[in-house]
Amino acid sequence: MTWVIGERIAQIRKEKGWTQKDLAQATRLSRGYTAAIEEGNQQPKIKTLALIASALGVTIEELLR
Repeated sequence: MTWVIGERIAQIRKEKGWTQKDLAQATRLSRGYTAAIEEGNQQPKIKTLALIASALGVTIEELLR
């Protein structure tokens, strides 16, 4: 499931024309951490998902689709 969430985050991020660095700056997370989430190597906590969703302008539910 982690990989699916990461894949969805990457998809939405790319649709916005953002780089991983852009997402990292918007969330104040490291680029390495956001990359690891997208690659499925890190399982984000719900607070982190909420932070990412907010930065991307979507709901957590949209990340989980």
